[in-house]
Amino acid sequence: MRCPFCGNPDTQVKDSRPSQDNTAIRRRRVCPDCGGRFTTFERVQLRELMVVKKNNRRVPFDRDKLMRSVQVALRKRQVDPDRVERMVNGIVRQLESSGESDIPSETIGHLVMEGLRGLDTVAFVRFASVYKNFREAKDFEAFVGELSEEQRVGIGGGNE
Repeated sequence: MRCPFCGNPDTQVKDSRPSQDNTAIRRRRVCPDCGGRFTTFERVQLRELMVVKKNNRRVPFDRDKLMRSVQVALRKRQVDPDRVERMVNGIVRQLESSGESDIPSETIGHLVMEGLRGLDTVAFVRFASVYKNFREAKDFEAFVGELSEEQRVGIGGGNE
């Protein structure tokens, strides 16, 4: 593993242990050249996934990008990081076990919306505003109105 500080291609593993949910191996590493210490995670990848964008461009699936987009939606919200990790792991498992190598970006967006709906409604609305490309305040009003109606009749998900 290349050192992120000095670029040395040869770092040493000092400690390995399973992550809290046993879906990854957490490794503490040290660089013998600069002494830098950092953590890496090793995860099982069942298949190589490609994301098919709306313009039909294909890009490799990036779990870290998925996690970053979820964290942006959850910014300054009090949600347990373990719940977020479980949600992202669940989405990745669903994608890998779907049997498809090419995944439409809309499918990923839909799965994230479902996951966020169960974690935090504010994050759900934040993500939806980007995913559904809200342009005006009335777009928010309509979406929140639909969400309120669903929750009133018992369709909606949880909230922190």
